[in-house]
Amino acid sequence: MANRVAGKIKLQSVDQLLGVPEISGTQEIDIVRIHAFPNHPFKVLDDERMDMLVDSIRENGILNPVIVRPDQNGDYEMISGHRRLHAAGIVGLQKIPAIVKEMSDDEAIIKMVDANIQREEILPSERAFSFKMKMEAMSRQGSRVDLTCGTEFHKLDAINKKTRETIGDEAGMTGRQVTKYIRLTELISSILDLVDSKKITLTMGVDISYLDEQVQKWVYEYYRDNGFLKPVQVEALRNQQNLSNASQYSIISIMNDALPKKNTAAKVSFSEKKLNKYFPSHYSAKERETVIIQLLEQWSEAQKAIQ
Repeated sequence: MANRVAGKIKLQSVDQLLGVPEISGTQEIDIVRIHAFPNHPFKVLDDERMDMLVDSIRENGILNPVIVRPDQNGDYEMISGHRRLHAAGIVGLQKIPAIVKEMSDDEAIIKMVDANIQREEILPSERAFSFKMKMEAMSRQGSRVDLTCGTEFHKLDAINKKTRETIGDEAGMTGRQVTKYIRLTELISSILDLVDSKKITLTMGVDISYLDEQVQKWVYEYYRDNGFLKPVQVEALRNQQNLSNASQYSIISIMNDALPKKNTAAKVSFSEKKLNKYFPSHYSAKERETVIIQLLEQWSEAQKAIQ
């Protein structure tokens, strides 16, 4: 768990963070013998930050060893260091310094999340799936403890609540916030990308996550075609009792009806050039307006007489 100092999270050492036995000290392991962690939630992107990492490794080598665990085939599974491994491959390194740790599947999930969540920039989707993986692993561990102890069984929801609070405390947030992030895993990928790119808010993403997958697809198509998505539109969809049998047309109608109505009052304007044809140059704007109103009143009375 990260230590809190003056309201901030103090990063721990690798040994503190991965408190499981080392098989040995730092080793030089062939890159081809290391494979990615299954369903690894942290993205490895060839972006500007990756370019900086590649330049650093090319100039200084890998300063911090990666963390791996042995697999059943005599190779290794990455726990922490996917970005460094990728950058090392770009540089052309054949080997990479690594610390080998022995751990169970659930321990590996928890340690993988804890080690990677310390990064400065974490996308909402990365946080969402990493929290979900960690919660499931911790819940499994908690369930096993309950089955082997002689105390009263805990209800599953109580275990999950305590797990969420523990995860939140370690990440510097509340258990309720952890729950919100985990809800994002129920989004289709195209809408989750909108959350990651900050085109819609996290709260909107959470609300959309309660909609059926097909409705989510139509919501995304609406955003794609119109270039916007408002909280009031998502709220309107959430307030509908039954959308499971709704058509795309009805979804669009609900969203459009939720938008503030535009002022449809007719507006007429005259350019100064047009008015100069009918008024002396010394007439002020107010005088011109008075004349126009008088003429309109006369025209209105004439129309009534005709009727």
